[in-house]
Amino acid sequence: MNIPIILAGGVGSRLGADKPKQFIEVLGKPVLVYTIEAFQNHPEIDAIEVVCIESHIDYLKELIKEYNLDKVKWITKGGKDFQHSVINGVNNLKDKINDEDIVLVHYGASPFVSEDIISDAIRVCKEKGNSSPAMSSVLLLGRNDGEKSTQWIDRDKVMVLNSPQCFKFSYVSQLYEEAIEKGLLEKIEPHTTTLMYYMGREIYFSKSSQTNIKITTKEDIDLFEGYLLMKESRKNS
Repeated sequence: MNIPIILAGGVGSRLGADKPKQFIEVLGKPVLVYTIEAFQNHPEIDAIEVVCIESHIDYLKELIKEYNLDKVKWITKGGKDFQHSVINGVNNLKDKINDEDIVLVHYGASPFVSEDIISDAIRVCKEKGNSSPAMSSVLLLGRNDGEKSTQWIDRDKVMVLNSPQCFKFSYVSQLYEEAIEKGLLEKIEPHTTTLMYYMGREIYFSKSSQTNIKITTKEDIDLFEGYLLMKESRKNS
């Protein structure tokens, strides 16, 4: 089976809204619903788990009914950061899925994800055991030296990692068990990929896109609204 773990446990403080950013409405629908629908409508997705901020779990259940999101089989509460939310999601699935099943860790506030990005992430993960959408930077890169930059960085040697990050379930379970045993979670930036780098693991690249962004700022909300309006216009033309 292929099971997304959709992370909706954050508060989105950088956006400055009166609600978690994944629940902000765009054209009358919460961002999180758009994200879930991307997986709900994908033919290779068998079931969905949402890791949700505890204060909004009841609201999420209402949304699942309202929008007929019947692939959502499990809801569990979020953790204090990305790592601990992933751990909560993984632990909740331990008696529900098999070691060879694939989990796709994805941000609840990343509704731009497309069918082909999901498909390629699954394909690479089946072959290699893990995958992350990745692409080289389209912008020029320079080292940050405070208020200035004194060194150019070759953008062809830098990859921008994105989500959904995919793993065989046994792989991600063992990764976090080892990290907890060694006390690593408090030592690194809270992401599964940074944990993998710290532990000397390889990350295999799958297809990515410039449009597959995570909503972080008010401008991102505007971009997503424009993206939806463009798609609607093309559909009706």
